[in-house]
This record gives sequence, C-alpha cells and structure tokens, in this order.
Amino acid sequence: MSTASPDDSTAVGGGGGTSTVSVETVTGWHVLKVERYSQLKGVGIGNGEHIKSGTFSVGGHRWHIRIFLNCVDQPGIADWVFAGLYLGSSSNVVKAWPTFSVLNPDGKPARRLTSSTGMQARTFSSSSLSCTYDCIKRAELESSYIKDDSLQIRCDVTVFKEIRVETATVESLTVPPPDLHHHLGDLLASDIGGDVTFEVGDQIRIDDMEPRVFKAMLHFIYTDMMLPEIGAGEDRIIMHQHLLVAADRYNMERLKLICEDVLGKCIDKDIAATTLVLAEQHGCPGLKEACFRFFRRPGNLRTVMASDGFQHLKNSCPSLLEELLAKVAP
Repeated sequence: MSTASPDDSTAVGGGGGTSTVSVETVTGWHVLKVERYSQLKGVGIGNGEHIKSGTFSVGGHRWHIRIFLNCVDQPGIADWVFAGLYLGSSSNVVKAWPTFSVLNPDGKPARRLTSSTGMQARTFSSSSLSCTYDCIKRAELESSYIKDDSLQIRCDVTVFKEIRVETATVESLTVPPPDLHHHLGDLLASDIGGDVTFEVGDQIRIDDMEPRVFKAMLHFIYTDMMLPEIGAGEDRIIMHQHLLVAADRYNMERLKLICEDVLGKCIDKDIAATTLVLAEQHGCPGLKEACFRFFRRPGNLRTVMASDGFQHLKNSCPSLLEELLAKVAP
C-alpha cells in the first residue's frame, strides 16, 4: 500500500521492476537412414551390438544416435525397437531434450517414438554414457514404416545452455496532489469561462441566506476551503453560525463539521446559550457537548443566565433548558 506524502503527492513506493527468466537453447537434428533393414535386425542388444550413426554437433557438443533393432535375449523388451542419443567426449554435464521420429519415405515425420521420460530435459555425461531410450513396437514399425526394406529415424535435439535473468527497473513518478479546487476557485473568482452566474440579493433570491454567506458556501463547494476573507472576532463567529445553518440545510457534512469545530473553540458567556440552541436545532452533538463543558465550569451558568441569549434558550427550547440544568446544576 502506498502512503501519501504530507503534500498529498502520490509516489509509488520508490519504483519497482520486473524480472524475466529465460533459458538459452540451441536446436539441431540428425537423420539415421537404415538400409537392408531385414538383414540388420538380427544384431542383438544382448551382445552390446547396435546400429550407430555418424557424429553430429548441436550446441557445441558432439552427439551420436544408437538404434537397437533386436532385443530377443532381453526379457520384457524383445518386441520393441529402441533409439537413444549419446554424448561424445565432453568434460561437462549437458542438459538436452531429444525426440525421435520415424520418417516417411518422403522424409516427413510420420510418428514420434514413445519417450521413457516424457517431455522433459535429460542429463547427459560422456563419462557415464548416460542415456534414456525412446521406443516403438517392432510390429508397428515393420508394418507401417519400413518401405523398400529401408528405415529412417530422425533425432531432434534441444540443448539447454544457460538460464538468464533480466531485470528491468521501473522508475516511479511523483503524482502531484489534486488541484481541481484551485482551478475551480480561479474560475469562480474570474467569472471567465463559467456557464452559471449567481446574483444573490439582486436577481436570484435565496431565502434566509445573506449574499456573503452564499458566496462563502459557493467558494467552499468549488475549492473545498473556507473563504480567506472571513473575518476575525465576532464577525467570524457570526459567519460560521450562518454557514453551519446553510451546511445543514444543504447536507454539506464536511462544511458543517468545520463550522462546529470553529464555534466549539469560541464559546464564551456572550454566545454560549445561542450556540447551544444552534447545536440542538441542527443536530451537532459535538458542539452541544462543548457548550455543556463550558456551562460546567464554576460561575459560567450563573453569568450566562443574565444574558439575552439565555432568554432565547428558555423561550425557544424549554426541553433543552431542562437537559442543561440536569447536566450542570449541582
């Protein structure tokens, strides 16, 4: 999860990257053509005899193919013909994947031999003559693929060289904070490019709202900020009282909470009673509790009871007065 910086700019964790793993391979092939098949199939694997191809090179290594046509003295495999790939002289262990196919007389693959290890790389070493074999049933081979007493077997070899890891770094970009409110504020101030014009107090009447209050509310809607011209002292309090009423009327919860916070910090003997009424009438529990805290301080209730605001409280919200006395009176 990314965390916004103090200026609300967005940076994606200092950047990232990708890794691509691949293996370098070299491929090649060799065809072993067996003529006079009927004469050669008597060569027996039991005596270590086989048909061997010439040497060929794939991936910088020398290879040859061995085919065992007749395994009559080996229990369980007498009915099969085997083909194997062997590594020539090399000091290295080599990973390779051989596949064997029987070819048609026109040289096109007709059938792949059955692999004893499946489709996976095998390990070859010239020192141990390690090899695994692919095979085909002799009866199938002789009935379908021997033409003119000739047999062609192709070996395709894929040699696996080295595994490469390529890493690419993706640099993050710092995205500036949203500045729509600045553009809208400029639009509101300049009157250029706007498609709606409000003339509060002259052309369009909004009941119970002074033009300057509407201006402040509209500025907040456009910019999400309070008007800088809102004054200090008593005028500041009056403006926030009016804005709280407007915010409640138009369901602007954020503006309402801002006004609650400001008024809650300005409570004194002159406005405590009227602020309590305001909080009650417009559903501001935080502001209401701030008023109760003020009245609980020694001497504050007695002082406020002599004010015009307290008379307003008694006349407009008698139930609120009862709640106040229950919470504050000794």
